Amino acid sequence: MTTDDLLIIATGALVAVSCALLGSFLLLRGMTMIGDAISHAVLPGIAIAYLVSGSRASGIMLAGAALFGLLTTAGIEWLRERARLQADASIGIVFTGLFALGIVLISAYAGQIDLDLDCVLFGEIAYVPLDLWILPDGRVMGPVPVWLLGGLLLAIAALIVIAYKPLLLTSFDPMHAAAAGISAVVWHYILMGFVSAATVLSFESVGAILVLSFLTGPPAAAFLLTRRLRPMLLLASGAGVLAAGLGYGLAVWLDGSIAGAMAVVIGAEFALALAWHLYRRRTASAPPAEEPA
Repeated sequence: MTTDDLLIIATGALVAVSCALLGSFLLLRGMTMIGDAISHAVLPGIAIAYLVSGSRASGIMLAGAALFGLLTTAGIEWLRERARLQADASIGIVFTGLFALGIVLISAYAGQIDLDLDCVLFGEIAYVPLDLWILPDGRVMGPVPVWLLGGLLLAIAALIVIAYKPLLLTSFDPMHAAAAGISAVVWHYILMGFVSAATVLSFESVGAILVLSFLTGPPAAAFLLTRRLRPMLLLASGAGVLAAGLGYGLAVWLDGSIAGAMAVVIGAEFALALAWHLYRRRTASAPPAEEPA
């Protein structure tokens, strides 16, 4: 296995753990699909950032995407609180509206916006070793995505360690959290801000679809295996890392899409967790065997 192989797997693992940790809280709040909404709704932000700046620099593109990611979460929450729409309806309206706006902008200014939609949606994690951070003195520090995603994971881990209790209470029982003086709204926006940052930073490397797979699959599989939050976070993270490694091996073996192979492994992990969950339920509800007379 070469250094490039390890860098690709490491990138997938960093995205997997970041998304698994955040996705676990989204699952408990019934808002798992918000990651899908953000990953698609940032498209107009990318287009507008390019039209305004005239630059394809990653920092400018990410700033535009991050802004629309925050607008997406704010819009969804506004519709839930003010219009009294259900979470899935709010997500669907904001997601489709902003994604359609991005498509209109790109189609209207196709000659000015050099943007590959397939790359945004499906990503190309194989290019990670080529995106190097080179210092002015010529030293190569390694791929930029690894540094960005590593910093993101550290920030998410710090958030969970420092604010574990508020996140736990607001996810399981918002009314009890309010009675304890913990604002569910404030922690909702903090969590959504981290989800937006994780989605924006991750989809440039792995694509929107794989980000959504990591946000939903490992947490859902872990939820079938345990109802305790700490084990759920560990199981989801481990499942994500395993999917990154096995998915890359599958892609090399098939000579196919790396992101697609990782998503397939995530689906297989969920299927195994579901089978074990159903087996446990059946054995738990089965009557005890009678002893022979």
